[in-house]
Formats: sequence, structure tokens, C-alpha cells
Amino acid sequence: MENIKVLFLDIDGTIAGESNKVNPEVIEAIKKVQSRGVKVGLATGRMYCSAHRFHDEIGADLPIISYNGAWIQNPVTGEIISHRPLDHEVALELLDYLRSHEVEVHVYFNDQLYVDKVTEKTDSYIERSGIIVNVVDDLRNLLSQSPTKLLALSPNPSLIRSLLDDLKQRYHNHNLYLTQSNPTYLEATSAHVHKGDAIKYVTEKILGLSSQQVMAIGDNFNDYTMIKYAQIGVAMGDAPTQLKEIATYTTDNVENNGVAQIISQLKF
Repeated sequence: MENIKVLFLDIDGTIAGESNKVNPEVIEAIKKVQSRGVKVGLATGRMYCSAHRFHDEIGADLPIISYNGAWIQNPVTGEIISHRPLDHEVALELLDYLRSHEVEVHVYFNDQLYVDKVTEKTDSYIERSGIIVNVVDDLRNLLSQSPTKLLALSPNPSLIRSLLDDLKQRYHNHNLYLTQSNPTYLEATSAHVHKGDAIKYVTEKILGLSSQQVMAIGDNFNDYTMIKYAQIGVAMGDAPTQLKEIATYTTDNVENNGVAQIISQLKF
């Protein structure tokens, strides 16, 4: 483990569970890692403004990778290091497609959330995210300005999976990167914008290191690319089988402090 110089962590389902907080055991384990000279950063599907408090809570010391890699920002200086939004024409096509199905649509622009109606599921989302929602009459008006991400929500995981499979066939990942951070979310960013590409950028362009010096921990499909990039990739205990298959290790779930467990196990 002496070769590992960087640790990237997902938030939801990895360091934060149902309580929406990071347990003291995990914070202590992260601090132990940092005391050995390892840099720690967040890589999340959350908005930058929603991820910021977790950055502070764990004492992270790298730019925040948010929106699954579409937005990278330095929380110390406020500098937006990288922003790769969706093509507006593709975003319009996607919005029309999603509106033809029974899903809620969230549009993210300028690190703010926009919806055309607030539902119970929207309320739950914004409460967990700790953000303010903007309600507009027509989301199409925003999409001419190239949004950072689109998110479709449904209480029906089978519908989300079906839409995801269909959209992947339609776009073949050439115009969109499509993924899930949990079974009820479908997330879309610009082509080739994902956590793997983002942690590569931070590791190689900012830190001057290589994938051989990286460890990454996540719990869902949107963590697949970063776990694959890292020399040591760790899947949480309740991660999908596809994630566990490519991971170097599997740890316990978030409620049982899986991050702290794997750090202790590897004598990080």
C-alpha cells in the first residue's frame, strides 16, 4: 500500500448512508490515511454545492469532482477547473424522450437544480441534497444554454433500467454518457464524461501521478469507470455484481463503515 498516493471516495452509499452523514469511524480512518501523506478527494454524482459539506466533513484536500465528473472545482479558491456540459441539442432530444415516459426530470445548470414541478420525490431529493430547487414553466428554455447534467427519477427501478438500456442503444455512448447512481435514477452527462475520466484528470494533470498510485471506493454503476481506472478499486458490500467483478476488493456496506474496514484491512 506504500505506492498509493491518492484516495477517491464516492459519497452516497460509500461514506454517507441513510443518515446522510459520515460516521466518526470513517472520518477517523480517512484522517489516518492523510497522516501518511495520501491525498483524499470526493468523486460524486451530486451537485458541487451539495458535495461541499462532505468535503469539509472529511477534511478532503483535493478538488471536488461532482456531476459524475462533468464539474471539477477547487473549494479553497472557488476556481472551476473543468466544466464539460451536455450539448444543448442532445439535451433537448433527451428531455423530449424522457417526457414521453412517466419519469420526473431534473435539469442542472450553473450548479443549480431546475424542475417544472415539485413532487414528493423531488422534495425528498432536495432535502437529502441540502439544496434549493428552482421551478420553471418550461425546462426546454434552459437547455439552449447547455446544462451540466440531466437526471430522470422514478420509483420504478424496472422502468429506469429499461429507459437506460434503450437510450444506450440509441446513443451508443457517442453523444451521451448514461449511468445510474441508484436504481431509481438515470443520469446523463456529455459523451465520455464520467468519474474515471475525472479522477484520471486530477491524478495525472493536477497531481502528476499515475493510476498505479490511486485507490477508489464506490458502490454503484456510476463508480464503475473510476474503480476500473484505479490500481486498487473497492466495491461496497451492496454494490451491483458488475462492480464487484472488476473491483480489486469488496468491503462491507456503508452502514457498517465499509470504508473504514477496508482501510484497516489493507493497513493503509
